[in-house]
Amino acid sequence: MRTGANAAQQEYWNSVAGPRWVGLAGYVEKRVERVNDLLLARSAVTPGEKVLEVGCGTGAATVPLAEAVGGTGEVVGIDISEPMLAAARERISQSGLRNITLLRADAQVHAFEPNRFDLIASRFGVMFFADPVAAFRNLLGAMRPGGRLCFACWASLEENRHWLIPYDVALRHLGPPAPKPPHAPGPLAFADPEYVRSVLERAGYEGIEIRRETPDMIGASPEEEAEHAYIMGPSGRLIEEKKPPESVRELIKQEMTEALAAYAKGGEMVLPSTIFLVTARRANASVL
Repeated sequence: MRTGANAAQQEYWNSVAGPRWVGLAGYVEKRVERVNDLLLARSAVTPGEKVLEVGCGTGAATVPLAEAVGGTGEVVGIDISEPMLAAARERISQSGLRNITLLRADAQVHAFEPNRFDLIASRFGVMFFADPVAAFRNLLGAMRPGGRLCFACWASLEENRHWLIPYDVALRHLGPPAPKPPHAPGPLAFADPEYVRSVLERAGYEGIEIRRETPDMIGASPEEEAEHAYIMGPSGRLIEEKKPPESVRELIKQEMTEALAAYAKGGEMVLPSTIFLVTARRANASVL
C-alpha cells in the first residue's frame, strides 16, 4: 500500500516507529490503559453500533470497542502500519472476537462506504495527517448523519512530564531540533485545542467539545522508561535526528534514568500526563 497524501508518515510508521512500538511488547499499551477507559466512556459506544477506529495500531483499543458493540455491532480498524496491524491481528485472534475487520489504508484519502459508521473513534491516531482538514472531511463522509466523533490527543509537551523529563535531558546534550512548521504531523500536532476546533469546524463538524483530562501514565522501572524514551516519543525523535556518538547516547540514557527515578513509588512508576478528549458530530442533514 502506497499513498502520496501521507507518504512520510507511512514510511516512518512502517520502517521506524511501527517496528519499535511492536518490539516494546505491550509497553506503550500498558502505559495508556487509563486513556482507553476514558475514550470508551466518552464515546458512549453502545451494543449494535458500527465503529471506525482510526490509527488502530496494535488493537489495544480495538478489542474493548468490539466488546462494547457486541455481536450485533462491528468495528473496522484502519492503520497505515503493517507491523502494527500484524500485532493487532494476533491480539484479535487471541480475543476470539469475530466482529472486527482490519484495513491497511490511509484514512485521509481512503474511499470509505458513505454514511456507514455510528462512531469514529481514535486513541492518539489522528495527529499524523498531512492535511487534517481534508482527512476529517473524508471521515465525515463515512459517518452516518447524526453520527459521532471521539478521539484522544496529547496536550503540550510541557503538560506531559512522562515525555518532558527525558526530553529535557536529551535537549541539554543535543540542542533543539530543527525548526518545523506549526502543527506539523506528529504526536503533539493537536496540542492547541483552538487549532483542533478550527480543523473540525472547517471539516464540517458540529457540537465540538474538548475536555482536558490528566490520566497518570503507569510506567515501568526508571531503567526501562529511559530505554524506551531513548527510542520513542519526542526524546527518541530528537536523538534520531541528531545522531550523537555512542558515548553521548549512553550518558543521555544514564541521566534519563536518574531523572525518572523520582517518579518511582513503591515499585510503580506514576508519570503525570495531560490529554484532550475531543467529541463532535455530523449534522443530521449534512450535505457533503
